[in-house]
Amino acid sequence: MSAGQFVAWFRSVAPYVNLFRGKTFLIAFGGKAIAGQLARTLAYDVNLLAALGVRLVLVHGARPQIEKLMRERGLQSVYHGNYRITDAKAIACVIDAVGSIYVEIEALLSQGLADTPMANSTIRVVGGNFITAKPVGVVDGVDLQYSGQVRKLDAEGIRAQLGLGNIVLLSCIGSSPTGEIFNLAMEEVAEAVATSLLVDKLIFLSDSRGATDIDGALLDELTVEAAERLISLGDWLSTDLKRYLPCAVRASRAGVGRVHLIGYDEDGTLLRELFTHDGVGTVITQKSLEQMHDAGPDDIGGLVALIEPLEEDGTLVRRSRELLEREITRFSVVEHDGVIVGCAALYPYGEDQAELACLAVHPHYRRWGYGALLMKRIETQARAAGVKRLFVLTTATSQWFKERGFSVRPIDELPAEKRLVYNLQRRSIVLMKEL
Repeated sequence: MSAGQFVAWFRSVAPYVNLFRGKTFLIAFGGKAIAGQLARTLAYDVNLLAALGVRLVLVHGARPQIEKLMRERGLQSVYHGNYRITDAKAIACVIDAVGSIYVEIEALLSQGLADTPMANSTIRVVGGNFITAKPVGVVDGVDLQYSGQVRKLDAEGIRAQLGLGNIVLLSCIGSSPTGEIFNLAMEEVAEAVATSLLVDKLIFLSDSRGATDIDGALLDELTVEAAERLISLGDWLSTDLKRYLPCAVRASRAGVGRVHLIGYDEDGTLLRELFTHDGVGTVITQKSLEQMHDAGPDDIGGLVALIEPLEEDGTLVRRSRELLEREITRFSVVEHDGVIVGCAALYPYGEDQAELACLAVHPHYRRWGYGALLMKRIETQARAAGVKRLFVLTTATSQWFKERGFSVRPIDELPAEKRLVYNLQRRSIVLMKEL
């Protein structure tokens, strides 16, 4: 990476740093993530989030470690639905495996060698009896014995620890008021904690890079409705996702800000998901991250940031901030996760003609079809205003407009008012479309 690229990258991260400081994230991961080769670098990334002022709750599982211990002790794992049938011998394995992983995670977060990303860090990790459990009981005539569910959560106690700057580390076991210990599903613990705290982000690290369609293509984002449909149809989903998705949907409906599903088998996926525009996994939200609306005064800063690079390279005609402020009501914008990534404007000329102007989409989002959506919105507005013919002037995108029904026309077909200000030096191509 060149010096210029490094500086540009570092500056691009700044908005996320400002946004995330003081927010609460819950990161949930199964025992496979800790058993993998990237457990150490995951600890580095957790340390970085803590250093940036993110309040962190970690919830870990231990399924493969429990399985290993049971095999070593000559015991057979038996499941009913999503739950292990946990008898007295199995719960002993659960306690040993969970305790071992807890200590291992503590050790990973306590690193501080001078040549590591955790040098000079002062992370404090705390646990405690924050979770009160209850037995699942008898399901379909099967007694699940020491398999349990979350009965109650000490949310205030967790908040107090987060307020002190501590990372809260929670296991997949819980105790009952009678002192019995129960084996809990990690994803259910994560859901209960996330909804009780109403965390800003719930992040599941899974054995899949995220939710996918039947062809294996990554689904970048899902509303809760779309995620529910995927649960009912997605036989192709990985084992982890089949367990995590229902919890993700319930958490989102309960008010958790964002739920992320990312893989644990690639280095840096946590940072790439949180600190890049596109991310690397799937994000689940109550409403679509994509919002299209009429522009207002609060959108001017975002518009300037979007169109300035295109004005610099000559794709768009320069517009001063003052002109944008006067003409802001002519613009429509599309936002993605609160950031303006596209815009277009409608300028009427006479009774039946109008110009589609300043159609621009951020390069990172052009593959998502926002340009066509903006054009359709402008066409709808034009028809509603009685416009019969829409025209556009462009120097670089004439083919794109031709593919969408526009045709090249001579300059003298422009409205007289527009011909008077036509820039002969730019020699923009005139395209028109009958509505």
